[in-house]
Amino acid sequence: MTIRSIHLLGDPVLRTPSDLIANPQSPAVRLVADDLQETLRDLRALHGVGRALAAPQIGAPMRMIYVEIDKPWFIINPTVTDVGDEDFWVRDDCVSIPDIFVRVQRAYQIDMVYQDLSGRQQKITAVGPIAELLQHEIDHLDGVLSVDRPTGRNAFSLREEWDRHHSAAGRYGEPELRVPERDYFVRAPALHI
Repeated sequence: MTIRSIHLLGDPVLRTPSDLIANPQSPAVRLVADDLQETLRDLRALHGVGRALAAPQIGAPMRMIYVEIDKPWFIINPTVTDVGDEDFWVRDDCVSIPDIFVRVQRAYQIDMVYQDLSGRQQKITAVGPIAELLQHEIDHLDGVLSVDRPTGRNAFSLREEWDRHHSAAGRYGEPELRVPERDYFVRAPALHI
């Protein structure tokens, strides 16, 4: 196991869509899994942050996520199969974009299929903060970052300023029914000459 450097905003590996993992039991996959676990635990010990890491964040463009909240959880080849009918806003942070919060809109509930390290197919329904976390990490696998998904006015803030002015309100908004896409293009009235 090796503690790997976190790749930061601007590094092309973060924008590269990750490859599907053909054999979750391969030694290469096990090596990346161990490195993800060791790197996340090191981040938590040193900085007190981090619930999950995606393989591209340590320079491995493969479809693997490591989550550690209550217990270690390795997620291989995840696919969101349903998103429910509610969204909520989140002040999203990311170790690849340190000290920046981005207000994003996420599905409040998702259904996801994935493989575990033994290659067995798994299904989960995730709600609230864990649903948001999984969507964030799956975005990493697709080369998408939170800075690509800002929503609302004042969508970006430095962590220090957010802590000072907004932390009492919390990082998560209330779930709301999803609004169909709107046409935000403002058309000028026709001129009659």
